[in-house]
Amino acid sequence: MVSSAASSVPDYLSELPEEKRAVMQSLRSIVQKNIPTGFQECMQYGMISYVVPHSIYPSGYHCDPRLPLPFMSLAAQKNHFAVYHMGMYSDPELLSWFQEAFAARYAYKLDMGKSCIRFNKPDQVPVELIGELAARMSPSDWISLYEAQLKKKK
Repeated sequence: MVSSAASSVPDYLSELPEEKRAVMQSLRSIVQKNIPTGFQECMQYGMISYVVPHSIYPSGYHCDPRLPLPFMSLAAQKNHFAVYHMGMYSDPELLSWFQEAFAARYAYKLDMGKSCIRFNKPDQVPVELIGELAARMSPSDWISLYEAQLKKKK
């Protein structure tokens, strides 16, 4: 699966082969357990996403203000699982914490882009660490960081 047209998280999960569904259900469960109050789960960009809803941040996403502010997404891609975390892209301290925590716990190499963490094998998805990552930034922290980044771009 590269991108999904599913309109709900249950529909997205039902589209996946069993092995991928099990991993995605584990990731979703740990994120739901740990993500701070205020973020909302939805489908965005064909992925399971956690966003700051318009009720908290009426301005929405600067690229398309009709959309809520994206924060974190989970995806089962064709050849890997992906976790997108916009906070790590914007906060060097959070990025450093994640990279160090990963290196201390896992023997395999971290495959990471700016905000995308990729895992090729289902048994290498660090579910507990992703839960810890989800817990490390509140909606208000993310909004402050996001707005600071927008000001830098102007």
